[in-house]
Amino acid sequence: MKFKLIYPQWPKLSRQTEFHLPPHGPVVFAATLPDHIDIDFIDENLETINFDDDVDLVGISMMLTVQVKRGWEIADSYRKRGVKVIFGGIATMLHAEETMEHADSVFLGEAEGRMEQVLSDFSRDSLQPCYDFLNQRPDIALVGTARRDILNRKLYNFKGVQMVDLVHASRGCRFNCYPCAVSYLGGRVFRPRPIDKAVSEIAAIDNNRLFIVDNSLAQDTKWEMDLFREMIPLKKNWCSHPIEDKPEVLDLAARAGAWYVYQAVFDTSDYIRERIKRYHDHGIGVEGTILLGLDNHTEDSIKRLVDFLLEIELDLAEFTILTPFPHTKAYNELQKDNRILSSDWNEFSADQVVFQPKNMSPDRLQQLLDYAWDTFYQDESQRIKMARLFKQVVKKEMADNTFRPRDRNLAGQSFGKPVKREDAN
Repeated sequence: MKFKLIYPQWPKLSRQTEFHLPPHGPVVFAATLPDHIDIDFIDENLETINFDDDVDLVGISMMLTVQVKRGWEIADSYRKRGVKVIFGGIATMLHAEETMEHADSVFLGEAEGRMEQVLSDFSRDSLQPCYDFLNQRPDIALVGTARRDILNRKLYNFKGVQMVDLVHASRGCRFNCYPCAVSYLGGRVFRPRPIDKAVSEIAAIDNNRLFIVDNSLAQDTKWEMDLFREMIPLKKNWCSHPIEDKPEVLDLAARAGAWYVYQAVFDTSDYIRERIKRYHDHGIGVEGTILLGLDNHTEDSIKRLVDFLLEIELDLAEFTILTPFPHTKAYNELQKDNRILSSDWNEFSADQVVFQPKNMSPDRLQQLLDYAWDTFYQDESQRIKMARLFKQVVKKEMADNTFRPRDRNLAGQSFGKPVKREDAN
């Protein structure tokens, strides 16, 4: 059976350097398919879709809201040709009802242990319109090693430098942050993978640079420390979302190869100042993720926040606008107050104002986003700051004798990550 798996194109943030990382969702999904399935993966950000290929079934994996309209277009083209289409992924779950209008089937939830049923239904021409497993999460131990073999590895580099590979060690999140959809998508119970399985997958990845994409590693101290201990011998360098703010945890993280973290900076408190300092004291860089447009934000408070970021010497800062994605607290509250101004999902890009802010006009908030970017990077460009972080990991690799010579003359180039727009916590 020929199964074409497509990851639709999506626009980068207006201030974001153009680079591409291997997507995580499709390779994790591919691991749930039986071995006899012939998978042809197309990342439309880097490759062109041939709609006339001989294919039995098309799967469209959508991560971001700004992918959904393109995903629907792709599906419509295939269905006109008589090819059945099934959708899955985060954005499918957030936009399920609309997506069903463009699909033969949508799959909601986690796919482990479920695809045999779906494929059997397809073979009998009885594909169900919706497979809803959102509230029936499989045993986390069923999560297998992602099928990175479906990727065209040559495409995922930036100016000759190999990009990080993505991997996850847990699912679910016990937090329920205002702008975030994770509690809807993965549940509010933290579900760590068995450490031996997670570490085995990490060890097998032919890349010294990784992005651990878990929503937050700071959810279970014992598990977190055990994971880091097991990672120390691997000599990998990695970035992640927050690490628990305890000296013993940060020490193990640094020894395990923590390179830098994405840390939400939501105020100018001493708590944030000291948290950033402790990361730096352990040799861990920090990219602040800064969300603008919350109800307590005024023009003056946003300007003070930007000054604070410079004062605490963040390595990088990434500024986005509060965006009310479906199935988040933000969406529910702003919709209730009739403050959502757009229904065009292409505008839900995290760099456009699609709601009425409380303390300013939408146009002024848009201007303050530009102000934040311009001011933070006024004295030193984003490219230079990114290059400094890249040099940091090269230095670690050389000390560990894991440095790859092909990168030797590229240490000054920029290096980065994609924005995870549906998860801004």
